[in-house]
Parts: sequence; C-alpha cells; structure tokens
Amino acid sequence: MNIRSPYAMLVGVITKKPWVVLAVLLGIIITALVGMTFITMATGTDTYLNKDTERGMLLDKYTSTFQSNSLILLVESDNVLSPDVLEYIDRLQSEVADQRYVSRVTSVVDLMRERNGGVIPRSYAEVSQLREGIPPEVFERYVPSNLMLISVVTLDPGLSQDTQATVVNNLESIVSLSNPPPGVSVVVTGNAAFQQQMASEMGTSMGTLILAAMVLMVIAVGLLFSHVRYRFLSVAIVASGLIITFGIIGFAGMQISMVTIGAFPVLIGIGIDYAIQFHARFDEESRHSTLEEAVKTTVTKSGPSILYAMLSTTMGFLAMMISPIPMIQSFGLVCVIGVVSCYCVALIAVPTVGVLCNYRPKSGERSMEGDAAKSHKIEGYNNFIGNLAEKVAKNPVPILILCALIAVIGFQMDNEIIINTNEDTFVPSDMPAIINLNKVSRTMGSTSALPILVRGDNVLSLDTIRWIDQFQEYEEGHNDKVISSASIATFLISYNNGTLPATNKELQEVLGRIPEDTKKRYISGNTEAVIEFSMVEMENEVAMSNLENIKRDLEWNQPPAGVTAGITGTGEMFTNLIEEISKGKTQMTLLAFLLIFVFLFVVYRKFGRAITPVIPIMMIVGWNGLIMYVLGIDYTPMTAVLGSMTIGVASEYTILIMERVYEEREKGRDLIDAIRHGVMQIGTAISVSGMTTVFGFAALTISSFNIISNFGIVTVITVGFSLIGAIIVMPAILVLIGRFDHPEIKTSQGES
Repeated sequence: MNIRSPYAMLVGVITKKPWVVLAVLLGIIITALVGMTFITMATGTDTYLNKDTERGMLLDKYTSTFQSNSLILLVESDNVLSPDVLEYIDRLQSEVADQRYVSRVTSVVDLMRERNGGVIPRSYAEVSQLREGIPPEVFERYVPSNLMLISVVTLDPGLSQDTQATVVNNLESIVSLSNPPPGVSVVVTGNAAFQQQMASEMGTSMGTLILAAMVLMVIAVGLLFSHVRYRFLSVAIVASGLIITFGIIGFAGMQISMVTIGAFPVLIGIGIDYAIQFHARFDEESRHSTLEEAVKTTVTKSGPSILYAMLSTTMGFLAMMISPIPMIQSFGLVCVIGVVSCYCVALIAVPTVGVLCNYRPKSGERSMEGDAAKSHKIEGYNNFIGNLAEKVAKNPVPILILCALIAVIGFQMDNEIIINTNEDTFVPSDMPAIINLNKVSRTMGSTSALPILVRGDNVLSLDTIRWIDQFQEYEEGHNDKVISSASIATFLISYNNGTLPATNKELQEVLGRIPEDTKKRYISGNTEAVIEFSMVEMENEVAMSNLENIKRDLEWNQPPAGVTAGITGTGEMFTNLIEEISKGKTQMTLLAFLLIFVFLFVVYRKFGRAITPVIPIMMIVGWNGLIMYVLGIDYTPMTAVLGSMTIGVASEYTILIMERVYEEREKGRDLIDAIRHGVMQIGTAISVSGMTTVFGFAALTISSFNIISNFGIVTVITVGFSLIGAIIVMPAILVLIGRFDHPEIKTSQGES
C-alpha cells in the first residue's frame, strides 16, 4: 500500500495545479534540448574493450606508446608512373610530411628519388630504368598496377581519435587544394579515415532511424489507436521522453557508439507502450466516471503496475552492465535512462493533458453500466482475445508442452549460431572508406599484426634482449601462422653484422647507431619494448586457437625475472571478443532472469506470483535462438544483448497481464473468468502497444549498418513472440499457478 502514497500525492497535484505540472515538464524538456548539444560519437577500441581492465590497460599502453596508425594516400590515374604524376605525388607528400602529427610519408616515389641522386625522374625511360632497381615485391606493394599508387602516411603514436580525425581533415584539405594533373584522383584512406567516416555515418544513421521510428509510430498509432481521443498524444510523450534521455546523456558526458544507436528505436518502441497503457486506461476510466476519478484510478492503479513492468524491464537492461564490452554496457545504461524517462513522462503527461483539455471519450462512450460501447469495433477484438485466453486457460498443459518443446529446440540451436566480430561487416558495404580500405588490403596484402608488450625495470638488459630474440626465433620456427617478426633485437642484430651484442657495453654502443625513429617503434625508454609478429589472416576459431598457443608458449618460455610479456593489439581484442560475446550473452540472460525474479519476489512476497511472469519469458528466449538460427543471423556485440533485452521487454507484457488478472480476482471473479476478463480489458492495449512497438523496432531494419538492421529484424520478431507469450502462454501459466495457490477454485466455474 505504501507504493500508492506517492501516486496519490501526484493525483492531488495534477488535479489541482495541472498548469504548474505542465510548465515544470516543459522546463525539463527545454533543459534537455540544451544537453543534447553535448552528445558525441564513440568509435574504435574504446567501444570494445574497457580501459580499466588489465587487457584494456595493456592495449592502451601499447597504442599510446608504440602503435603508429597509418593513413593511405590512394592515387589513381591512367598511368601513375608518368613523370608528371610522380612529380605531383612528390610535391603532395612534401606538404603532407610538414603536417603536425605526421611522422613520415613513404612511397615508391621516395625509392626512385633515392636512386636518382635526390631528384624525381623526368622521362619515361628514367622511370623504367629506376623501376628495375627496386625489388619486385616492394614495387608491387606500392604500385600494384599502372592505374594505382599507394603512399603510406605514418602518424605519431598515441594520437587520440579526435586528433586523428583532425589529421584526416587536414590531409583531405591538402588533397583538395593540390591541383593534381588531369585524370588523377587522390583519396585519403586508412583506419583513422574509416573511423572518422563511420562516426559521421553513425550520426546520420541515428537521425534517420529516429525519424523513421517516429514516422512509423505516427502511422501505427493513427491506425491502431483511433478509438481514443488525442491518439497522437502518445507520440508526443515518446518524443519528450527521448529528448530527456538525450539531454541526460549529453549532460553526463556519455558517448554514442555503433551499438548504442540501436537503443533509441528500442526506447521509442518501449516508450510508446507506456504512453498507450496510461492513455488506454485513462480513456477506459473516463467512460464511466468523472475526470477526477479517472485521473485517480489511472495514476493509482496503472501507475504501480506499469512501474513494476518498467522496473522489470530495467532489470533486463541492468544485466547488460556485467558485460566486459563497453558498447553493450552503454546500450544497457541508455535503455535504463530511456525507459525511466518515458515512464515518468507518460505517467505525468497523460492525466495532466486530460485535465487541461477536459478529456471526453470519443462517441460510443459507455454508460455507467457499461453497455453502450458494445457495438464499437474494438469490442470484437476484445471478445476474440478474451475467448482465446479462456480456451487456453481450460487446456493449459498441451499449450505449455508445445511452447516449451519449441523453446528447448531453440536453446539447442543457439549454440550453433556463429559469433561475428568483424567490424568491416558491421558497416555499410558501399561506404567509401571501406571500399578504399579493401582496395589497399588487396594490394598490400591481408596480414595482421600481433604485438607482444614487454615490460620491466630494464628491458634493454642483455638477458632480456636475448630472450626477445630467442622467442621471435621460436615462434617463427614453430608457428606456421607467423610470417615474420620485428623487435629492437632485430635491429641490434642488423646493426651488429648479423649477431647479437655479446656484452651490455657492446649492446649500448650498437643501440646508439640505430636511428631514433626506428628505436621509437620498438622501445620506450628502458622499461617497455614490443615484439611485432606479422600473422596471416585467419578465421575466428583459428585465430583464437593461435592466441592460446602463443599464451602457452609465453607461460613455459617466460622472460627473465622482473620482466613481463603479454599479448595485445586490436587483433587480440577482436579475437577475444568472440569469447566475451559467447560467455557474456549467457551470463547477461541468466542475470536478467535472476534480477527480475528477485525483484518480483520482493514486490509480491509470493514465489508463485514472482515466477509466473518469468516462465513465458524463458520460452521466448528459446524461441529467439531458434529464429536466429533459421534466419542465419549471427551473434554480434549488438545481438548479444537480445536475451537480456527480451527478458526486459517481454516481462512488461506478462506482468501487466498478471496484474490485471489479479485486480479482477480482487473484485471477486473466479480464476477463469478473471483471466478472460483481464485479458479482454488489457489485451487490446497490449496488442496495440505491441504492434506500435513493432513499428518502432522496424525502423532498425532500414539501417545501412548491417549490425543494426539484423538486430532490428530479430527484435521485431521478439516483440511478436512477447505478445504470444503474454496473451497465449501467460493464461496457461496463470491457471496452473492459480490452481496451486487456490486449490479450492474449480475452473469449471468459468465455463459457459
């Protein structure tokens, strides 16, 4: 009863001072609009790996100290080896090399100039002669054909994403003003350019998805909610809730990632549900009572029940916080903020607007006895789902056996679904940055780097250098996935006539002969060094196995005392992401079930009532696994949230059905009749809100990001499953639990 006290207070404020309530709500929305301007986009490793973990800190240390991100100048022409084009490229490279944060610029042009006395060849004959002096494998790496030339721009290590984006913008400006010869085109590509364009595409995609979701909301509400007055109030409520959510995100300094974008149409779908539930109840009550009584009943009856549903939904999203993947944590947090915001706006706005507009139901209002609206077309659907619920309640066991069997098959098939962590497949295939990156990959080879970060008090001791050299030699000889390797030991040998220095004094002397630019790539002071292994491209399962092999090699072939060595790099991150998604999705799902059950047990204090809404959800999660397997949809960082999200979304429908059935029981109805009447009363609102939720989620399917569109397809189906679980499975569970709780009740009382 205590939970209703705040709601009773809210009723008093709304009925006595509605204008003040509306003014406060508008003030919050206006403030949130300011917060929206602070939102930024997040891409890169920070969205996949938490910097506060050991692996995150290791990767952050490596990228900030050693990893030099490269940009590529991709030059295309009818003949890139013509003297005019080579002269243009040389001039362009000089301008690029003068830019801040650029370490060096290399291409075949530099090799030709070195072999030609420091000048660019002036004739085709000179070009042909110089070409013969360059090793074929090197030449073909930079000039795959006469139509394409690649110039590599190496950036300083440790640049932030914002700084890299600035460099990309500067280079693109230089290229646009470089006045290339006729027929020559130059584009800036590389990982930094890819990340920048992806952030831009994400911003555009987010705006498109939200607009599409709102348009679909308007269509859905217009078609399905036409029996109430001010039907589009729900759309305004969702828009307001979304603005408040954006405002909180902006003021909190949170960033929007590729996965987080998918949260907003999800919030629109869930938010419209709250708005419709309140609006439908308010319309129902206003048909047979005064406006003040309608406000009171709506707020005090629907308020707590929808609150329980909302809190159960947040349990599903809160379960995502245990994920080790930051973008999944962000998705869960944004959804929690969003559903709370939408609930609060719906709770306040519906009765407030109703009072201010002196709400009156549309024609066909019920009389005090409730007989006048029987002819309304919505009554046909009410009777249909009521009769369906009654038939299910009278035959619960066969229904549950069939549904449970399908769920068991789904859980089995779930283990067969592929886990995809290839970022290139997440983005639009026609995005210019990915097209250009693929050109470079085909040309320069599809190898990947696997760095091992070595740390200690003195990594330049002779013992440590010997261990580095020995470990490189062992991996190259025993690991067929290793193409080559490089470290400071490699260059100590190169600058010492092919042998390692024999003493520490000799080592320091040789070290002094190595160029600083080279040393910076492999050592940082005396405390950090890196071994770079060039690996062949591998399938995910092979890459995971290879990582485990190298980890075992490091365990039995450890560096000297006081020195540690650990595998890091983006390749290691994306490979481990597979295991994290596999474990994380199961852990999140189990935790979501546990949180919702504990929450409901605390609320109801009865095991039967607490477990009742959870049983249909278990089946729905199994159905999801089966449909993903049938449709061939992979698990990604986004679809990994499906289990816990389904639990959150579906729990709302099942809890609302259960709450209304028990409300009817309190009025004295027997079990079967309470189920029939409860589903009749709330089933329409759930069906309408469910279908409008489907429309909201459907916006995800039009996203140009494959990771989002696939998520949209599955979530649309999930909402459909949730409606089936609430309207068909829930009555069967309720009648069985009801018989257990009240064995004296005979179901035949409800039979006609």
